[in-house]
Amino acid sequence: MTSSATDLPQIKPSWGATLKVYLEPPTMRMLLLGFSAGLPLLLVFGTLSFWLREAGIDRTTIGYLSWVGLAYGFKWVWAPLVDRMPIPLLTRWLGRRRSWLLLAQLMVMGGLVALSFNDPKVALEPVVWAALAVAFGSATQDIALDAYRIESADVDRQAALAAAYQTGYRLAMIWAGAGALWLAARAEVAGVVGYQQDAWQMAYLVMAASMSLGMLTVLFSPEPIHRVLTPARNMAEWFKGALIEPFADFLTRYGKQALLILALISIYRISDVVMGIMANPFYVDMGFTKDEVAAVTKIYGVIMTLVGAFLGGVLSMRFGVMRVLMLGAVLSAATNLLFAALSTRGHDLTALIFVVSADNMASGIASAAFIAYLSSLTNINYSATQYAIFSSMMLLAPKFLAGYSGRYVDAFGYENFFTATALLGVPVLVLIWLASRTQRP
Repeated sequence: MTSSATDLPQIKPSWGATLKVYLEPPTMRMLLLGFSAGLPLLLVFGTLSFWLREAGIDRTTIGYLSWVGLAYGFKWVWAPLVDRMPIPLLTRWLGRRRSWLLLAQLMVMGGLVALSFNDPKVALEPVVWAALAVAFGSATQDIALDAYRIESADVDRQAALAAAYQTGYRLAMIWAGAGALWLAARAEVAGVVGYQQDAWQMAYLVMAASMSLGMLTVLFSPEPIHRVLTPARNMAEWFKGALIEPFADFLTRYGKQALLILALISIYRISDVVMGIMANPFYVDMGFTKDEVAAVTKIYGVIMTLVGAFLGGVLSMRFGVMRVLMLGAVLSAATNLLFAALSTRGHDLTALIFVVSADNMASGIASAAFIAYLSSLTNINYSATQYAIFSSMMLLAPKFLAGYSGRYVDAFGYENFFTATALLGVPVLVLIWLASRTQRP
């Protein structure tokens, strides 16, 4: 008698082989490209909210301004263009994936320069438009980068690529968070008390220049294996191949499981996203200085996220993605309760270090496992469009709900807000349990 391949027991890789993956060229490239992807996020959310709060913008307005992030939630709309449409001259030179990456990075850089030359205390509308440009460019970069990552390695290495991506992403967050705050603090004129626009302008110009690291990585990276696309005969055929077929492919492969999977994707990060919008206004209101926030939340805390991302990648490869998804969801919701406790202690630097460390490690574990999970759901024939749909759904509901976070804090206070965000994680646990019981195609 003979056994089929599916009947053979799966052999887990050794710890040495597992760790060696992190030294391979595709993994190292993803580390650098992850930095380019992570840099814009805080500059239009966390760091920007600190800037706005210091400029005297109220919490409710800051909450509404977080809807700039809905650009990430709707990136599936233009993902088919990124997946299929060539850019004149640039695509012939760099290839489809790298040309879109470079164009998106240039858009982010331009938006950051525009942000630096506008003062929210004088006029808020230009700041909003510049932030939208950064968010749109960043979302476009994510579309191209997700496709590049998925096409750069096989399924078994996606967890390692996701962990490397998260590591680069979090290193960029150290620079965009701690770095921007540190630069703004150093650029302030001594003896002048209060808000100083010139300091923030200098910090954001340095952040714009930092996007050059991602551009150089794109220029010196290889293009994934070119996938020949059959030219569409008309607009209707192009629309069908670009948008309808990728979604239909997912529904065909997963059948009734598709709705459960989409529900899980849409709310998995809801606790973190909703809570995160008010984190920096919370630090300002608790009396923490720029240097304290930079040292604790944007350096030490992000280092703990890197540890969490590494653990998430390794544990996913060893024990399976679904188990680590559950662990990440539990930890993400539970650590929000620590913020609720911190809100009752006022300016307590030791407590801040503990809470931020726990929260960031939980976020790293959850993010690495979730990226690997989303990558496993995609068909490489539609990698950019399908992953864009998944990652858009991941942010759409949380970002919309987060827009009301400032109003909720004004009405009920920080302690009730953080507790409520922890409770948002309970349905996530149920969906993970149900999804883990379904049979994958």
